Amino acid sequence: MLASSRPRRRFFSCLLWAFCCLWTITCPAYPGHAASSSSAPLPSLDVMLGSMLMLGFRGTELAPDDPFLAAVRAGKVGHVLLFDRDLPSGGERNIRSPEQLRRLTAALRAAAPGPMFIAVDQEGGRVRRLKPQQGFMDLPSARSMGRGRPAATRALAARLGAELAGLGISVDLAPVADVDSNPDNPAIGKLGRSFSPDPGLTAQHALAFGQGLAQAGIIPALKHFPGQGGAQRDSHLGLTDISRCWDGGGDLLPYAEAFSQGWPGMVMVGHLFHAGLDPEHPATLSKMVVTGLLRQGLGWRGVVISDDMQMKAITGHYGLEQAMLLAVQAGVDILVFGNNLQWDPDLPEKAHATLRRLVDSGRISPERIRASWERIRALHAAYAR
Repeated sequence: MLASSRPRRRFFSCLLWAFCCLWTITCPAYPGHAASSSSAPLPSLDVMLGSMLMLGFRGTELAPDDPFLAAVRAGKVGHVLLFDRDLPSGGERNIRSPEQLRRLTAALRAAAPGPMFIAVDQEGGRVRRLKPQQGFMDLPSARSMGRGRPAATRALAARLGAELAGLGISVDLAPVADVDSNPDNPAIGKLGRSFSPDPGLTAQHALAFGQGLAQAGIIPALKHFPGQGGAQRDSHLGLTDISRCWDGGGDLLPYAEAFSQGWPGMVMVGHLFHAGLDPEHPATLSKMVVTGLLRQGLGWRGVVISDDMQMKAITGHYGLEQAMLLAVQAGVDILVFGNNLQWDPDLPEKAHATLRRLVDSGRISPERIRASWERIRALHAAYAR
């Protein structure tokens, strides 16, 4: 267990309370990102907008004239998310075998005009898009890993990272940093996705998992900020209110520890509503949570990625344009649309056109887009080989 875990939890609880009071009074503007020292020329606005979109698609192969590949080639889809199953149809989606997957990722990279992240959810246990019966590594659940030593978790993640790198995948949307404070949580506890009910052990194993991936050249994503371990609902199905079950000291500890030791990846924000943090919007759409608590409160200056924007927690309450506007204003850099909870073949064009319209109308500034572009470019460059 981390040394002095309980005093640190009390410290973060007090810090959170003080921060929230200060935020309510001052409500600071979005601080952006430190100016990049790179002298590389900026791409077109459309390519920078595309770099803020990560989309899913159908197909284990993409023909040269495939509409999705055309959207990638045009810079309208900067990043992609792979799935094994197509939920609407029940059939296969993007993943069949290691050989097939390498061909698919190579085709995507060849078409991309800018830095592309190819992502997959490979947490282990119940959440594995790459399954052993298809010829991939057998990865245990986070709960199982959490019963061992962090060094063993780091070694497993390094093996996983080597496999992902060999498949052309650059981002693992893992590890889960949620504390297992509610075993009946349908999205976390019941699925064994948390490392431990102890915040200190969760912090140790989440950091070790991320470090193992980074050692192999894979970008990890710490999720789901600000913490949903105690939740009673699944945000796939509707609004998840954590106002009464969230423990700032415990739930923020894995993030604070990771940041203090140089977290090497992204942070994913969940569709989690906490009335004390933002009385109006879930975390993904909240400037108080993303810019305030995450960036200013905890000091995170890297890439922030959303959870799937097609989850019912968002689509049940917001239209596409409003959700995208609020997320970008909140400080999110990459908006994820898995296009798998529901299928829309026109989504690449719609999502990009919506972002472009928000900029053209003045509701989002070009400077805000550039801030995300600089963070994305810096992260991609840090892992370029």
